[in-house]
Amino acid sequence: MDTLARATAADGAIRCMAAVTTNTVAEAAKRHGVSHTVTAALGRTLTGALLLGAGLKELDRLTVQIVCDGPLGGITAEANARGEVRGYVRNPEADAPLNAQDKFDVRGIVGEGMLYVTHESGYDIGLYREPYRGSVPLVSGEIGEDFAYYLAKSEQIPSAVMLGVLMRARETGEALVEAAGGLIVQVMPGADSKMVAAVESSVERTPHITKLIREGARPVDMLRAALGDVPFEMLEECPVGFACSCSYKRAQSLISSIDPTELESMLREDKGAAMTCHFCNETYRIDESSLAGILETVNAVKR
Repeated sequence: MDTLARATAADGAIRCMAAVTTNTVAEAAKRHGVSHTVTAALGRTLTGALLLGAGLKELDRLTVQIVCDGPLGGITAEANARGEVRGYVRNPEADAPLNAQDKFDVRGIVGEGMLYVTHESGYDIGLYREPYRGSVPLVSGEIGEDFAYYLAKSEQIPSAVMLGVLMRARETGEALVEAAGGLIVQVMPGADSKMVAAVESSVERTPHITKLIREGARPVDMLRAALGDVPFEMLEECPVGFACSCSYKRAQSLISSIDPTELESMLREDKGAAMTCHFCNETYRIDESSLAGILETVNAVKR
């Protein structure tokens, strides 16, 4: 089971969160049929969204959007207070050769662009409030560094961000997500300078996130590795996972919003309709009789 942990240190002057998201990233990769390099990019973004969303209130949701000029085209990830995350990329087949460090060239498929983070509350139950939206230019395209830059510039919180996805190639050529996860360590205003120096030194010595996870580390172990000798207090550890809010009922509702003339054309030419969710790639098929019923209802309302 994938999990996320939140903790504090130095009497609340240090905030930190860590997550193991191996199964979450594997599910997203499977659903979208993405390339190895896209798996790394999407996995880092999904993990980052979960970490940024740690501590969201019940009716809140957070959306991370990367708009870029690289072959990837862009990434969108959405997380909520229940630890659920979903996401997609514009071009799932984008790929690039390994970089000079023999790692996936995420920077190469992302390119330049902007990182947007949107906080919304009450949307799903109709209590919509004006969302908060922050944005920064991408500084590296490696995702983790871009999240750190966003926190420093848009939210004024100096942060260390580590995000990673490790894959192993199967004999079939498929990519198996062997380890995925991340952590964020934040320094709040007023933190003791000696404490900050100790944390910074410890974070710099932290082994790669995927190495820790592959060796069996849980989020609390990742935090211990990052904070070193600095004691911390666990606030919570909760399950996280890939989940989508789409449904057949929602697909019917969206079909019902289409102009009747177009519905008639779909009924006549296609004998039904199909809608695919961008976030999870699930396709909902509306058969001929159901579509006829929808059309009849729409026409009755318009009379």
